[in-house]
Amino acid sequence: MKILFAASEVAPFAKTGGLADVAGSLPIALASLGHDVRVVMPRYRQVNPAAFGLRHIAEFSVPLGAWKERCDVFQGTLGKNVIVYFIGKDIFYDRPELYGTTNADYPDNAERFIFFSRAIPELCRNLNFTPHVIHCNDWQTALAPLYLKKIYQNNKELRRAKSIFTVHNLGYQGLFPKEDLRLTGFGWDLFTHEGIEFWDKINFLKAGLVYSDIITTVSETYSREIQTAEYGYGLEGVLTKRSADLYGIINGIDYLVYDPAHDRTLPKTFSPIRLSGKHYCKQTLQAAVGLPESNVPSLGMVTRLVDQKGLDILVGALPEIMTLDIQMTILGTGDKKYHDLLTEAAGRYQNRMRIILQYNDQMAKNIYAGCDMFLMPSRYEPCGLGQMIALRYGTVPIVRKTGGLADTIAAYNPKTGLGTGLLFEEYSASALARCLQHANTLYQERKAWKRLMQNGMKQDFSWEHSAREYVKIYRKALKKSD
Repeated sequence: MKILFAASEVAPFAKTGGLADVAGSLPIALASLGHDVRVVMPRYRQVNPAAFGLRHIAEFSVPLGAWKERCDVFQGTLGKNVIVYFIGKDIFYDRPELYGTTNADYPDNAERFIFFSRAIPELCRNLNFTPHVIHCNDWQTALAPLYLKKIYQNNKELRRAKSIFTVHNLGYQGLFPKEDLRLTGFGWDLFTHEGIEFWDKINFLKAGLVYSDIITTVSETYSREIQTAEYGYGLEGVLTKRSADLYGIINGIDYLVYDPAHDRTLPKTFSPIRLSGKHYCKQTLQAAVGLPESNVPSLGMVTRLVDQKGLDILVGALPEIMTLDIQMTILGTGDKKYHDLLTEAAGRYQNRMRIILQYNDQMAKNIYAGCDMFLMPSRYEPCGLGQMIALRYGTVPIVRKTGGLADTIAAYNPKTGLGTGLLFEEYSASALARCLQHANTLYQERKAWKRLMQNGMKQDFSWEHSAREYVKIYRKALKKSD
């Protein structure tokens, strides 16, 4: 099967979040199953051709409104053999960041990603690549299924291609003034409730939901949640209408990258049957962040500091959490209010709490390996990768029962010894505090805690399983009639 995977960010080339991790791993897993997988993304400033061994292979024009814009195409490689095409247009992508500054999105993001979405089918046409499936991801590529349906339906390279659209986070939709419709090349007949109109704006993500052949999202629970008013962000009606074409497939992680038994970036390696190295990792983390060396439970978070990640209930629960004999290390950046609140709290609880306002891959790895517990109190979580990484490193997830967290973490049962973590359901500071109190008590039962750690380390959330599920979805799409 020929698959074109379209994403606005792909690790290791450019990354702001989990989409890049998925786009950097899933195509490799699909290729390992024997498929011809190619990736397309913008060539941002940080994608240096020399550093990544790119070569210029083509240039062509992309329609944009009433005119055409030239673009360059560079080719590189992801993994061993996945071809990556980079759409180069300096006026759009040669910028310090991918989507905007810390203060605001770039004001021409509509134009930037209309151009990218239209470049996706134009790439196929100009390179004579005839994909069976074009797999689009999030709002930045969401116009591509619409272009396939309305403009390229008779094109020889694309007339049989089916579109898959994956929602990684429904909260980000690509909403723009209706005047930007002129840039798409479409008429006002699409600016309707059944089309891409949304509260008198154009909604890029809605285009993907309405016009793709199949919709996927990144966990089964999240696929159900987004059909409700609580999680649907105004699009629950669209999603309910397309429920027969909506599937949830959990993401995976790279088990070669996240492997405590062979990870030489750790102070010491360890495995489910040889856990002593984890204790050394804990001591090293305590020394690195300036917390006292102690065998009290060490609680870690690697997260964006925003409401979605449960920071509001965490801040509310901190006074009660800090009455426990526990240490906490938080790594991440986000909203200034949480920078200030957590910095103030770390000063107040200076012997038991650290906040590191940055994103640092090595420090993240040290937290996953060196903590006893990993906290994810998310308001909603489409999939989540942190809990899977934590399991791999024997760090017990403490999570809210929502989205992918509900699908990947099984509640520990002390009677059977089964389960991989601890969960709470009510979104409140008190529920979070109670769950951590329970975790603190369970930690004192050393045999039970060791079993819980080992249960988690034996889980398999590798990409191969997810890739096979996507192949099933692609085959369903290919059987659909136009």
